[in-house]
Amino acid sequence: MGMKAWYDDHVMPRVITAACGQEGIEKRRRQIVPLARGRVFEIGCGGGLNQALYDADAVTSFSGIDPHAKLLDGARNRARAKGWKVDIRQGVGEDIPFPDGSFDTVVCTYTLCSVDEPTSVLSELRRILAQNGRLLFLEHGRAPDAAVARWQERIEPVWKPLAGGCHLTRPIGSALRAAGFAVEPLGQAYLKKAPKVMGWMEWGVARKA
Repeated sequence: MGMKAWYDDHVMPRVITAACGQEGIEKRRRQIVPLARGRVFEIGCGGGLNQALYDADAVTSFSGIDPHAKLLDGARNRARAKGWKVDIRQGVGEDIPFPDGSFDTVVCTYTLCSVDEPTSVLSELRRILAQNGRLLFLEHGRAPDAAVARWQERIEPVWKPLAGGCHLTRPIGSALRAAGFAVEPLGQAYLKKAPKVMGWMEWGVARKA
C-alpha cells in the first residue's frame, strides 16, 4: 500500500471526522439534524456525528450510504441501538441504491464539498426524496466575499488531497436551486475560530421545486 492510499484509508477519515465535530459545527448540526422526520436517509453517514442529534421518536427508519467501508459497522450499530429499522450500505452519492421517492427526509451535512460530481449527487438526492419531503442541508463552500473566494481558489489545489477531496469553492444555495430545489435558508455565516477560506457555511431546508 502506497503512502497516499494508507493516508486516505487510515488517517484522512479521522481527520475529517475530528474537523467536522468541532464546537461551532456541532452547534449548527443541532439546528438541522433534529428536524428529520419519518423515513430518513443520510448521505455520508459513516462518521456518525449526526446520530446523537436525531429525534429518535420522530424517525421511523434510517438508511444511508458512505464510501468508507470501515466506518459502516459503527454507523449501523449506532442506528440499531435507537431501535430503528436500518439499511446502511457502502456507496457513493452519484449512484444511490434506493428507489425513487423512498424518503421523507434526506440529511446532507458537510458532504457536497467532497463528492466527485455534485450535480449528479443533488439529482440523486432529489430523486430519492418523496414529493413532499425535505432535504436538510448544512454545508461549507464558496464565500460570498470576492477576496476570500480568490484565496479559496488559490488554496484549494493544495487543500483537496489533504482533506479527502474537499473543495473550498463549491456554491451551496445556488447549486441546490439549479438542481431543482426550492431553498429555505435558516442561516449562513463564517465559522468562528476558523480561517474564512475554510469557514463559510450555509444551512437550511430544501424541497422539490
